[in-house]
Amino acid sequence: MTDLIYEQPLNEKIRSYLRLENLSRQLQNNTQQDQHHQCFYPLFSLAELTERCDYRGEVLKDIDRQIQQLTQISCLAGSDSEQVDQIIQQLNTLKLPLLTPQRIGCDLKQDKFITALRQRFNMTGAPCNFDLPQLHFWLGQPWEQRQQDIQNWLAQFEPLLAPILLLLELCRKSAEFSQMHAKAGFYHGDTQQALSLIRVKINASQHCYPTISGHKNRYAIHFVDFNLHRHTSSTIEFSLATCS
Repeated sequence: MTDLIYEQPLNEKIRSYLRLENLSRQLQNNTQQDQHHQCFYPLFSLAELTERCDYRGEVLKDIDRQIQQLTQISCLAGSDSEQVDQIIQQLNTLKLPLLTPQRIGCDLKQDKFITALRQRFNMTGAPCNFDLPQLHFWLGQPWEQRQQDIQNWLAQFEPLLAPILLLLELCRKSAEFSQMHAKAGFYHGDTQQALSLIRVKINASQHCYPTISGHKNRYAIHFVDFNLHRHTSSTIEFSLATCS
């Protein structure tokens, strides 16, 4: 069986970033294969999240913080200064679109097709052609045309999503996985360093999944037996990465 990775954010900012990343991946998957109307749930969720909260200020702060840290790293002996400089350049490039006054995704609100779907898409029961005839028409268009539409909708959120995806990648790379054992299905840890993300990798053959709780300096992991629906009493082997 394959290894599964579970991630637990330890602050609200990383929680929001992970949600946005997940929605972005769902939309990207829908540009690769014909998933009919499945693209609209992540699209409308992205629109709702970006309307509810303007993430640009937080993302800009994180970009500046990463650039400062990477600049310090590039001065250290033995560091790969060329690779670090490339990441700094990439961060600076992704920073520019966030400095414009235009709100992320605002053009989507002017799209009459999207507006009509969004108003009625969450009605009880699957959208039928008598409920949303415009959706029925759109689904009848060639896949290539619909694929381009999805890409255009997703592009409206790219100024926000692109830096978030890179920031999450850097966060994950801040810690390597280490082999651990959870006696009686329980493991806990603490650290003086402020953590942002806990990552647990476990082989599915152990028939357990982790429930993770904690905050920036302390965390606890309970492993739950999937079939018994309760915490396991077995010793569980897993890999752990604590990301700052």
